[in-house]
Amino acid sequence: MKEKEQILKLREELSQHNHSYYVLDKPTITDFEFDVKLKQLQDLEANHPQLFDSTSPTQRVGGEVTKNFQTIKHAQRMYSLDNSYSKEDLMDWEARLHKMVDGPIEFTCELKYDGASISLTYENGVLVQALTRGDGTQGDNVTANIKTIKSVPLKLEGNYPSKFEIRGEIVLPFAGFKALNQEKIAAGEEPYKNPRNTASGSLKLQHSTEVARRPLECLLYSVVGENTGIKTQFDNLEKARSWGFKVPSVAKISDSIESVLEFVNYWDLHRHELPYETDGVVVKVNNLFHQAELGFTAKAPRWAMAYKFKAEQVSTRLEYISYQVGRTGAITPVANLTPVELAGTIVKRASLHNADQIKKLDIRIGDWVYVEKGGEIIPKIIGVDIDHRTQDSEKSIYIINCPECESLLVRKDGEAQHYCPNDMGCPPQIIGRIQHYISRKALDIEGLGGETVALLVNAGLIRNYADLYELTADQIIHLDRMASKSADNLVNGVQASKEVSFERVLFGLGIRYVGETVAKKLAKHYKSIQALSEATLEDLETVDEIGTKIAESVVVFFKNETNIRIVSRLILYGVQLKLSDEVLFNQTVKLQGLRFVVSGVFDSVSRNELKELIDSNGGKVVSSISAKTSFLLAGSNMGPSKRSKANSLKVPIISEQEFLEMLHTPIYSTKN
Repeated sequence: MKEKEQILKLREELSQHNHSYYVLDKPTITDFEFDVKLKQLQDLEANHPQLFDSTSPTQRVGGEVTKNFQTIKHAQRMYSLDNSYSKEDLMDWEARLHKMVDGPIEFTCELKYDGASISLTYENGVLVQALTRGDGTQGDNVTANIKTIKSVPLKLEGNYPSKFEIRGEIVLPFAGFKALNQEKIAAGEEPYKNPRNTASGSLKLQHSTEVARRPLECLLYSVVGENTGIKTQFDNLEKARSWGFKVPSVAKISDSIESVLEFVNYWDLHRHELPYETDGVVVKVNNLFHQAELGFTAKAPRWAMAYKFKAEQVSTRLEYISYQVGRTGAITPVANLTPVELAGTIVKRASLHNADQIKKLDIRIGDWVYVEKGGEIIPKIIGVDIDHRTQDSEKSIYIINCPECESLLVRKDGEAQHYCPNDMGCPPQIIGRIQHYISRKALDIEGLGGETVALLVNAGLIRNYADLYELTADQIIHLDRMASKSADNLVNGVQASKEVSFERVLFGLGIRYVGETVAKKLAKHYKSIQALSEATLEDLETVDEIGTKIAESVVVFFKNETNIRIVSRLILYGVQLKLSDEVLFNQTVKLQGLRFVVSGVFDSVSRNELKELIDSNGGKVVSSISAKTSFLLAGSNMGPSKRSKANSLKVPIISEQEFLEMLHTPIYSTKN
């Protein structure tokens, strides 16, 4: 069929031109010639719909409309990075690495591009899914929008794994940002504030045609998956480039922190010559086997560190200090400033943290202050220009009453912040607790946002998160900006939240000091809210990594009659306040009290799966061998020093098969 041959030929030709222009930055034909060929292909495909191919260059022009972006769990978590700001931080990090890894350590240095994180999944060389970072555990499906970005290959070339994920950053080059703003200004509209926020916002546009109009680029930096055949981070970059991805060429292998700092110092001076926003350097252990050995903390990989460039600093005038009340009653003083541009955004406010910070800075109304962005994200005041202070200035006096409910503030010994004790009657605390309950990492209720929560509270329809489950569409349809469909979506979203897992509900209850990780530990240990509510202080302190402060907070929460009534109502409404039968079925205590170090490469089960097996059977995975280690679970290619240390401490070394056999015994004991 002649038309089929034409279509295949044009697809191949246009894909190559796309790659040359958007990935290699070496155009091979003019824009006009490209557009003529693209139009020819569009016409042919329109006449032969049976030859549709999702990887065709015509699929980049957009056209799909997405009203709601589906939230999907990441196959492998997208961690954030620990930050460093000095040579000393990096040297301390290197010292920690040498305690956990055998032999010399090599590093890969890459620039940290400031955009929106993305995870792309490819199967058999074809893009099948694109997820935003979200909360690291789950993200939004923005595949239709990502397909419009020309530097994202829809179909790979070369010898690639059958299935893998690749992580990167969606960025908006300075030139493209400038062109977009020229269009906005010409149309009499407000210009965009900075490239990063514009890139991030573009991913959630409902019309993919609008995304296609924006000159976004995708810079890739990490291949994730089993059996990729890649052994180093630098090889990661080279392989990805060979498959057709746009991978920054600015990367260097270093064998010492001194060499790393040379890279940092050079790009701190020359970063403004780059076409993209950068805010630092990412330093990674180059050897992927070493990365696997080092593993992760609860929030970040141990094998990577982000070195942040010195933050931009400006001066402006402090107009007045206001005070905010958080969901826990914590009072945060806020500096309200004469608006000033800082790192691409207009800054009007900055946190003053607490009374001690105000006293330390001796900051006063009317002072000229120095402001910078901590980590180039959150504005903070770092000093006061005393020379410009007026003679009649007066010392700042911290408030003694809650700015919302007038309750007398309290400050406990050893704590930096003041608190409003009126937790059940102070409006921001009521609203804040419910907003936390419905937040993404907790119940993640579809159709219900923070502003709507405030509307519901202010209208007298709810006073706590249990009240949500009694709402009807007729009650809320009369609220501002609440149409019939929105009201139905809200009610349906609340009812659907009854299926959310126990640990996320426990986190959503807002018990002080009980974050995501602690909630998971408590849910796993006690298995139900009933058992947790009956736990004593002494009992709680026996749970792994639960200290006195957390234990006291849990006990106090369940001694409060109002909290007990609210939790009882949640149980009555059918909210998941115990582990599901499926989770309980997959959990045992066979390995309870045992500590495992997992090292090497394994045949039938991945390292992560082994760690999950240990965790779900009551054991604990630790990173380094000590006298308290119960077993060294050893795979192939394990470092000799780990084996030597295990032998010297008489720690049993077991194979993958021996470990799996452990799980088939009724209850395993080290005394067997």
